[in-house]
Amino acid sequence: MCIRDRYRGTRGGLSPYMEFLLSSDPRQAMDRGHDIKRAAGRRASTVERLAQGERRTAALASKARDALNVQQTLAAKQQEQRDTVRKRLADVERLLASLTGDQLTQLRRLEEKGIGDAQRKLLASGALGGPQAPSREGGKALEYAFQQVGKPYVWGATGPDSFDCSGLTSQAWAHAGGTIPRTSQEQWKTLPRVPLNELRPGDLVLYFEGATHVALYIGNGQVIQAPRTGDRVKVSPIASNPLLGAVRPDADKVPMSTYELPDVMS
Repeated sequence: MCIRDRYRGTRGGLSPYMEFLLSSDPRQAMDRGHDIKRAAGRRASTVERLAQGERRTAALASKARDALNVQQTLAAKQQEQRDTVRKRLADVERLLASLTGDQLTQLRRLEEKGIGDAQRKLLASGALGGPQAPSREGGKALEYAFQQVGKPYVWGATGPDSFDCSGLTSQAWAHAGGTIPRTSQEQWKTLPRVPLNELRPGDLVLYFEGATHVALYIGNGQVIQAPRTGDRVKVSPIASNPLLGAVRPDADKVPMSTYELPDVMS
C-alpha cells in the first residue's frame, strides 16, 4: 500500500506508530494503538491455548494408540500360546491313542515307580513337617475338591463337568469364599509363599520351574490334582511331579482346632 492510498482514507493498515504521527488527534491514536495491542495479545493467548489443547489431544491420542497396540500384541501372543498348547495337547492325545493296552500298562507302571521312589525320598527327608489342620475356608476348598474326584481333565476347563489343574484349585477356593488367580503361574506369583515344612491342608502346591502345574494339598503327603490330558481328577502323592514350592490362599486365617482327613481316593 502506497502513501497516497493511506491518505485517501484506507488507513486500516497503518501501524499504531504511523497513525500517531498522521493523526490529528494523537491521544485518540495512542488509545487505539493500545486497544490494538491488547486485542493482539488476547488473540495470541487464545491461539496458544488452542495450540496447547491440540498438543494435549494429540498426546492422548498417541497414548491411546500405543495402549491399543500393546493390547493387540498381548492378545495375539496369548492366542499364539493357546494355539501352541492345543497343538501339544493334540500331539499327546494322538500319541496316547496310538499305544496298545500293554504299552499303556507298561508306561503307567514306570510312572508309578518313579513317583513312588520320589515320594519315599521326600517323606524320608522330613521336608514336609508334621500334620496340620486347615483353616475353615481351607476345609471348604478341600470338600469341594474331593467332590470333583473322577471328573476328566480338559485343558482350560473350570468345571463343573471337567477341570484343568488351576481350574480345579481356583474353583475350589471360589466355593470356599475366596478369590484367587485363575492360572497356576499367577497363583504362584501373587499368593503368599509357605515353606514345605509348614504345609497345611488347603495350600496350593506348585510344580515345574515355570509353575505350569498346581494341586491342592490335603495332608499326609498327598494332593488332589487334575493331572493331564487323558487322566482324571484324583488323589496323588505330593511328589507326583517335580516340586517348585507352595502358596497359601488363606494366609490370614487361623487353622481349625480339629480336622479329620477325608478318606483318600485315588
